[in-house]
Amino acid sequence: MKRRDVLLLGMGTLAVAGTAAAHTAVRDRDVPEIHDPMPGAAPSRQDRLKVKPVSHWAAVFQKSWDYQFRQGVPLSRSTDSRDHYDLSYDVDSNVAMFRATDQRRYLDRALTYTENVVASARPSASLRNSGFQDRYRGWASSKSGENGDEVPLYESYFWRYGTALLTAIRDNPGVWADPGYRARYDDLLAFAESDVFEKWYERGADDTIYRERTHMASHWALIAFNLARLTGDAGRKARYTTVHDTIASRLRGQLRRNPVDATAYFWSDVWESAKRPGQDAGHGNGVIAYVVEARDRGTSWTDADMAAFAATLTKVVWPGGTTYHAFVDGTGSDNGWFADGFVKLGRYDPAVQLRLEKHQVVNDQFAANMALNARLLRG
Repeated sequence: MKRRDVLLLGMGTLAVAGTAAAHTAVRDRDVPEIHDPMPGAAPSRQDRLKVKPVSHWAAVFQKSWDYQFRQGVPLSRSTDSRDHYDLSYDVDSNVAMFRATDQRRYLDRALTYTENVVASARPSASLRNSGFQDRYRGWASSKSGENGDEVPLYESYFWRYGTALLTAIRDNPGVWADPGYRARYDDLLAFAESDVFEKWYERGADDTIYRERTHMASHWALIAFNLARLTGDAGRKARYTTVHDTIASRLRGQLRRNPVDATAYFWSDVWESAKRPGQDAGHGNGVIAYVVEARDRGTSWTDADMAAFAATLTKVVWPGGTTYHAFVDGTGSDNGWFADGFVKLGRYDPAVQLRLEKHQVVNDQFAANMALNARLLRG
């Protein structure tokens, strides 16, 4: 059972939700080329104190604390990068809890997972079925039909949150001043710069970083964005910035006014396409996970963008109750899995956070990001 599939319904009952629904919607004409959505209602500052406090979501998160560790440690020690893909949700949840509470036990767990992943890396030349056989370290995958090759998707999926962990350390003055944490940070940053980003860039950025789908490229945009903030090397910083800005610009060009609600965004996961049904909501989480962090660090993504993405969630993908649409044009049906991206939009508008408090598909990653939303909203 995958970690993302273990859901706490009604804050306690375990259930299983499947992966995103198949692409059953019929493709339509292109969505009209109107890029700017209509403005929505401004967030209410008075509603900020109505949202549930961090302590509420911390208590929900703790319900799966022991279970997460039992499942997460074996994944972190695996030499198959597909397991690290699944582990990424646990790294994100612990980083979010650390940012929400300042409690170092969450930071320590995220560090343990990430350091275990690094320790499991092997020289590419020693991976028998690798198609690269070069000097970099990495992991083979024999799952999902990969036949023992190295897979950029699995690595980028994990390291978008591995680099977010490093950002959280850098942003916390107390942790940053601790020599022990600094040494661990330095080791992980060196690995991420050389054996993740540089490795795949040198192997062919057009194929491995500037990916064929919006969500796949968004993982690399987040990695590049984080590393550009952290690196001490001017040449590397310039490369990270170029990669980030290129993907961000392409993603911006995908956005159009949603045909279902004029205040929302529509986008296709296929570059240079505007055909319906557009991006599927499950993979759309990856796009949102990137734009939220980029917005919070002051790049070209704006509050207006976050409001439009939030409208995509609350008016199109999840119009109410337990109705969950599979695509960003409001078609198809899905399971309501928002924990890896869409949930993070609650940090900008208490109305969105209050709506998410009623959501019935809750796991530890969802709870952790709701805690962080509450911290940012309530101050």
